[in-house]
Amino acid sequence: MKLFDGVKMNDSSVNKYNELQNTNKHKVRLNKKALYLSYFTVLYNILEGLVSVFAGITAGSSALLGFGLDSFVESFSGGIMAWRFFRAGNSEKEDDEKEALAIRLVAISFFIFGIYVLYESVKKIYFLQIPQPTLVGIIIAIVSIIVMPVLYYLKRETGKSVGSMSLVADSRQTLTCVFLSFALLVGLGLNYLFGYWWADPGIGIVIAGFLFKEGREAWINKETCC
Repeated sequence: MKLFDGVKMNDSSVNKYNELQNTNKHKVRLNKKALYLSYFTVLYNILEGLVSVFAGITAGSSALLGFGLDSFVESFSGGIMAWRFFRAGNSEKEDDEKEALAIRLVAISFFIFGIYVLYESVKKIYFLQIPQPTLVGIIIAIVSIIVMPVLYYLKRETGKSVGSMSLVADSRQTLTCVFLSFALLVGLGLNYLFGYWWADPGIGIVIAGFLFKEGREAWINKETCC
């Protein structure tokens, strides 16, 4: 028998106690990592949104303006995750309630995102709103293509490790940002090089369908992990 934290325990009990403590510490570290990733998502997308909207208005590019507004929707989703993990671990019941509500809110953000992208894409085709080439827009798209896949991977793996399906669902929205970045780059690039202005809204419609699918799965199944 050993005296451990003022309580007598045998070796087996001490080992179990240590394992439990290590597990709790690991969970706390994962929750902090998830929180920091959410903070980064919010700050990055707000900055990206402000620059994109300003550049879009300046260049008269509806594609870049739409991309910027999308960044604000993504920051909303990141804010949901930050709220979810800010005080995670208070109680299992409280965490479960936060988890369920967070997944619902992520699903709603998917639908809002999808409706907006579909509306903008159809409007550009109907009214022949040709996106104007802009170097700033191309740079923004390239930076997003570099940053977002890394953020997607970190959020997805952290969500799986901590058992948070809402973070996994949010990571899929980050992945959608990668597709949108490619769509923006392709749209502006093809329009600039060949005058193929319809490339941007065409890809936007495909992405909108993906968003509706992910939103539906998150709402019905309460998860979107692979």
